[in-house]
Amino acid sequence: MNDTAAVPASTTPRLARTRADLSEFLRLRRERLSPAELGLPAGGRRRTPGLRREEVAALAGVGLAWYTWFEQGRNISVSAGFLDNLARVLKLDAAERRHLYLLAHQRPPAEPGRTLCTVPPQLRRLMDDLPARPAYILNLRWDVVAWNAAADKVFRYSAQAPGRRNLLWMLFVDPHMREVFVDWQAQAPRMLSSFRRSFASASDVPDIVELVEELERVSPDFKAWWREHDVHGSCLGLRSLNLGALGEVAFEHATLTVDENRHLSLVVYAPAPDDARAADAAKWLARRPAARGSRE
Repeated sequence: MNDTAAVPASTTPRLARTRADLSEFLRLRRERLSPAELGLPAGGRRRTPGLRREEVAALAGVGLAWYTWFEQGRNISVSAGFLDNLARVLKLDAAERRHLYLLAHQRPPAEPGRTLCTVPPQLRRLMDDLPARPAYILNLRWDVVAWNAAADKVFRYSAQAPGRRNLLWMLFVDPHMREVFVDWQAQAPRMLSSFRRSFASASDVPDIVELVEELERVSPDFKAWWREHDVHGSCLGLRSLNLGALGEVAFEHATLTVDENRHLSLVVYAPAPDDARAADAAKWLARRPAARGSRE
């Protein structure tokens, strides 16, 4: 049966291009590896550099003919397990592994959860350019790894010990957070439900599991709400904050993914335009900026 017989005509050119790209990608990645890197004997003189197809097929656990068809870009079905094995054999990094999935017309793989602390300089500059907008960056564990002066003025991240600059910990343990978030009893469980999405991406990462277990021990509210398994939290919306002498001010807030591979998210608050104290709040936030901090 012809490989393209069941493929709609409108999609054939695109599939043909990606199959050619897949073939070239696999050949180049195979040729950049030496047998010694994978513990294989050199096997005498080789006509082409890198690994032979039969070596890749054996290491990936498939037959030579089947792997040859795949590398040639033929229209065959592959599993996620095979693609992961192939990525391991070819020593692909995370970006290359994702590219392999896309070329093979598979759903991109979930990246392993990580709780990194390094923030690119351009993100720091972006936050500094928002003097009247509290902004901070969270990793997958919800550690606050960087923030601007306006965020520090509202949430007091720099007053926390480095190991406790975690938004979830502060939300349930720090008395100041209960004062800052107006109607904390309603806001805290919503924010917790947003965290559960992060937790689902890294439920096997030890430091995230330790954070949850510790909060269950020290906070009855956290323990009760965590066990409700609510996952309906929103990454944007309207939230009222208590700014001390200014009183309660409505803020629009949004959470943006700024580095998917590193699991970094930027959270930005902006005084709601229709709040009567929005202009005063913006002036107060921009006044006398405190030193920017980070967990690093």
